Amino acid sequence: MTKTIQIAKDVISAEIAGLEALKRCIDSKFGEAVDLILNAPNYLIVVGVGKSGHIGQKIAASFASTGTPSFFMHPTEASHGDLGMVSEGCVILAISNSGESRELRDVLQYAQRNKIPVISITKNANSTLGQYSQTVLRIPDTSGAPEACPNGIAPTTSTTNTLALGDALVVATMTQRGFTLEDFAKRHPGGKIGLRLQTVREWLLTHTENVPAVSAGTKMDETISVISKGAKGCAAVIDHDGKMLGMITDGDLRRALDSHFSQKTAREIMTPSPRAISPDMLMRDVIELFTQNRISNGFIIEDDCPLGVIDMKSLLAEGYL
Repeated sequence: MTKTIQIAKDVISAEIAGLEALKRCIDSKFGEAVDLILNAPNYLIVVGVGKSGHIGQKIAASFASTGTPSFFMHPTEASHGDLGMVSEGCVILAISNSGESRELRDVLQYAQRNKIPVISITKNANSTLGQYSQTVLRIPDTSGAPEACPNGIAPTTSTTNTLALGDALVVATMTQRGFTLEDFAKRHPGGKIGLRLQTVREWLLTHTENVPAVSAGTKMDETISVISKGAKGCAAVIDHDGKMLGMITDGDLRRALDSHFSQKTAREIMTPSPRAISPDMLMRDVIELFTQNRISNGFIIEDDCPLGVIDMKSLLAEGYL
């Protein structure tokens, strides 16, 4: 077990050293590559085979999710018709450790014939890939960053360097675009990240339940019934025009319990001017509001009228927390 743990640490150390070597390779070519991507009126198309292809798929997905229209194209499929995806205004990001992957040649020749700029990631700027490229982003060769594999063959350090360089391109490009959290939310509607970056108005589209509400003069029996049926632990108190006057929670009911409880009205026990949730808030900000103020529910208010109610129990059940 001790030997296995040491192997893991040695691999990580080797890859850290490789990343340090990669950092020393960054030069003005990196800025040229970012400018090419930013100024492309059409898609960024990422190509690569083998392990480089797997890394390329991740890089393409990262670009697409951060404001740069992008997709991965397998070079073999490209030679059998998928080159039709490559058109004027595209930029190709080609990845090959050696720069001599024969599967890339049809793509490179097509790009040259159609004046499609190529950015390459390779350890050999003088390779076939390098010669077809407008901009070469060099990763360290095996002398500067040997593979962590004990045989020095399996792509390990080199693929980590390629992934890191791709991430650097993605982050530099999205930063130059001014890509915001709101932009990110539009492209990530699924999962906890996407849920938290929804607006409250978007949340309302799938939560169309009637708002639990009572008038100011409603007595306690009916108020309790409305809160129970609403299943949110609260009810809005509204006037004749549907405007929000206050809010009654389970806690308000408990605090109001005395010998005259049944004769009290909603106005008497409500919390006036409760914290309101704007339809334009992000769901993550709603969660933060609830957490910081130690509250478990709140009404969505627009033009002084309640549109809906959000409660922590439902957020937990739906995966927001």
